[in-house]
Amino acid sequence: MLACSSPSTIDPDPDTLDPEAPSQIERLTVNLQFPHKDGLCNIGADITPTQSTVIFEWEASEIAESYTVFVTNLVDGTSIQQDSNEDKIGIVLDRATPYAWYVVSKRGTVTAESETWKFYNSGPGVETHAPFPATINAPAMAASVNSGNVTLRWTGSDVDNDIASYDVYLGTNNNPDIHAADVTASALNVSVTSGTIYYWKIVTKDAVGNTSMSGIFQFRVL
Repeated sequence: MLACSSPSTIDPDPDTLDPEAPSQIERLTVNLQFPHKDGLCNIGADITPTQSTVIFEWEASEIAESYTVFVTNLVDGTSIQQDSNEDKIGIVLDRATPYAWYVVSKRGTVTAESETWKFYNSGPGVETHAPFPATINAPAMAASVNSGNVTLRWTGSDVDNDIASYDVYLGTNNNPDIHAADVTASALNVSVTSGTIYYWKIVTKDAVGNTSMSGIFQFRVL
């Protein structure tokens, strides 16, 4: 386990903290520590064969008064939100399940959000793990783009580091058909028509046939 320390309560006063000052927001923002980014979490107190308590840890901000931890189940989309006055907290999670998490630190009315990390909560008898759902980079949700060509960009990650390829789904309805199969890059240039809303998603495939699906994103062509 990583060492931790309680956040201090030093000046500035929360009423004078300027949310527009980058240096102050940087001091308020925390760095995540555990569970590790894109890692396999096999440290926790097992409650049942299907659940375990995972201890989330981050570096304490020297000016934060409290923290809120947000954890999202990447299979069913459900979220957990828990508050803490320290730089760690135990949360009961499903085993053999991928998650994403981040921490919002607070002082007065000012808040700062950490990076978001994904991890896989280990389960009994699991030898291979499905890839994490791809992170959509561009176009962002509900973005507007120029007509002609647009480059779809995403980021894939996997505990086993064995991503083989991606299937790209793209279309003008909210359940798009496959547009390109077995793409090995994490970007694809596509032709788009002016005045149209497009929907797209990425299915990530690993070397042993496990798959995961990103959410469905949309963008408008000007």
